[in-house]
Amino acid sequence: MSADSTPSKETANPAVDGAELIRFDHVTKRFGTNTVLDSLDFTVSSGKHVTLIGPSGSGKTTILRLLMTLLKPDEGTIKVGGAYLTHEEKGGKLVPAGEKHIREVRKNIGMVFQQFNLFPNMKVLRNITEAPVHVLGMEKDAAEERARELEVKILHYADGPLAPKVNEWAEFHRTAHASAVGKCLLAQLDHDGRKDHLSRHKTARLTSRTITNEKVLFHKLDSQPPTVPVLDLQEYAVGTVCAAVPITAGATVGCLALSMPLEHAHRLRQAADTLNRQAAPVLLSLAI
Repeated sequence: MSADSTPSKETANPAVDGAELIRFDHVTKRFGTNTVLDSLDFTVSSGKHVTLIGPSGSGKTTILRLLMTLLKPDEGTIKVGGAYLTHEEKGGKLVPAGEKHIREVRKNIGMVFQQFNLFPNMKVLRNITEAPVHVLGMEKDAAEERARELEVKILHYADGPLAPKVNEWAEFHRTAHASAVGKCLLAQLDHDGRKDHLSRHKTARLTSRTITNEKVLFHKLDSQPPTVPVLDLQEYAVGTVCAAVPITAGATVGCLALSMPLEHAHRLRQAADTLNRQAAPVLLSLAI
């Protein structure tokens, strides 16, 4: 696999969006007589999402393994955040880096596996905090606080004469399998993301209509088109029906939701359709 890109100007602050974060210069990697990467020039800017596409054996995984230092290049250099990855400068010369240097640079790199990989003897919270605590030296309380920031949260809600707030009978992040808000957010996650959430918050029967079987829940989420409002027909609370429509701004997913008493259930689908039509202006304002 080979590629060319126009090198971007190096900067002392790679954390800024648009600054050069990853740089491959004339990187070659061989396995015996098979040259997988042939003088690869490749850059990735901070804040960008990059997808590598190619047939099996073209070098996609080799690039990732080089970035994780699971492999070392036969020729060329790699920089991450402006620092050489497998080389360092000594006496004005570029030489192979020692393990200490590699470990320091590697602290800022992570790899997400294609399959759902957790230590089975640990809870999900500890799986998430294990590396920050033992590799980065982060305090356990600080790591757990950071992990909990990833929970589903309700950030904004309306509360006025024409739009009274929705009563939260149980915490939404613990009842995502039942509420319209939770199901709408879960529907926007991939399979592993859903399993990750439900492994932390086990499904509970809140009413006789609540779906607690994970497979049935996932099938129901997958069978519904992503732009169609998600309904809660007394699955979260008896006497209340709800609807939520998905909105997405960049990498952030969210939803707009409404709730009404059971006696107005006949108006729910019409109200949900209206909410869905009004989602576009809200999405535009978030994007701006």
